[in-house]
Amino acid sequence: MGLNTMRFMSLLFTALALAPALAHVLELPNKINLSGEDYLTVQQIYRGWALLGIVVVGAILSTLVLTIMVRKEPEIFTLTLISFLCIVGTQVVFWVFTYPVNQKANNWTLLPENWLELRNQWEYSHATGAGLDLIALITLILSVVARAE
Repeated sequence: MGLNTMRFMSLLFTALALAPALAHVLELPNKINLSGEDYLTVQQIYRGWALLGIVVVGAILSTLVLTIMVRKEPEIFTLTLISFLCIVGTQVVFWVFTYPVNQKANNWTLLPENWLELRNQWEYSHATGAGLDLIALITLILSVVARAE
């Protein structure tokens, strides 16, 4: 697979991973003060979003391969590596902070006693992941621009 193809795939998958992450950030101000019952109702819009894991795996793998491919170009390698690490970082945030909340709230089909704390952890962990995804996309774009110069 050629370098340009891998760049395209990495940019595409990273952008696709950023889209739902930004959706979480954009909805946060409107959801953060909902009542418990309203919050449970709204959370049901995320059914099926687990399939987006395919996009995340695509972003991780394509960016890892791209990082290896550009390892002899220091500036481009550094930018691509930052992107890769940010994408991996989103997964660390998800598995350490978001997923445990999903388990405690049974994927938001019930409200545990500490649901307010769990809601904040869930919402802000998604916002953190979105920030990392954004940095990943920006550094990938910068790596393409750096190569073009």
